[in-house]
Amino acid sequence: MAKLSKILIFPVKSLDPIALDEVEISEGGALKGDREFAMFDKSGKYINAKRYPKIHLIRAKYELGDRLVHLQIQEQQEVFTFHLDQDRTALTDWLSTFFEQPVEIRQNTINGFPDDPEAWGATVISESTLTTVQSWYTSSQISLEQIRRRFRTNLEIADTEPFWEDHLFAKSGETVPFKIGDVQFLGTNPCQRCPVPTRDIFTGEVYPEFQKIFTRQREATLPMNIERSRFNHFYRLALNTRIPLTEAGKILKIGDSVSK
Repeated sequence: MAKLSKILIFPVKSLDPIALDEVEISEGGALKGDREFAMFDKSGKYINAKRYPKIHLIRAKYELGDRLVHLQIQEQQEVFTFHLDQDRTALTDWLSTFFEQPVEIRQNTINGFPDDPEAWGATVISESTLTTVQSWYTSSQISLEQIRRRFRTNLEIADTEPFWEDHLFAKSGETVPFKIGDVQFLGTNPCQRCPVPTRDIFTGEVYPEFQKIFTRQREATLPMNIERSRFNHFYRLALNTRIPLTEAGKILKIGDSVSK
């Protein structure tokens, strides 16, 4: 039986994730704490890895119970610790220095800062999908953890076939209901990808022809009996979802079973 095997949230959008054993559904229908904070430049645009590859050099670790984030620049020894609420000015100054421009930090505790505002729920993928994608890169191997971190998906599902999640979306404007534990999800669409997965998560170095390899293999392995109209191109992976607001306060736990 398919079951939830990993929960990852990204407290600060575009920085490293933290793995959890359980997570609450927020009042806005998101994973509580996921993309709660985001960085913006002076024109109000996201400071993220799509626009600033330098961000790959920041390592982030969290103590969420104490509301702490520990930041370190790759291959440097010094660790800088900030309280996410009380040290906001100091954290902003540190990030502004790193990016060499003014940085604004915004917070949204309701439903965070999702990449797709029409699909604000968690992203979902099967473990076997990630393993299959890893196998596509043979000229220079990429570790499974690198693949996981490149695609930055919230929820992983064990004991399924590869691309199991592709059966959880339908035609544009339609949704596919499913449950993880007692939490209701609505599958919306396959997630469109950006330049971020092409890069090493620690250095930002681009893997040669990453996207070309991916799109060729993705088209060749696309499961039968799925809604192919959602693939205007094949650089798509993982499932975007919505979580109804009625699910607020419910808890997702590792080991929860998945049902359609």
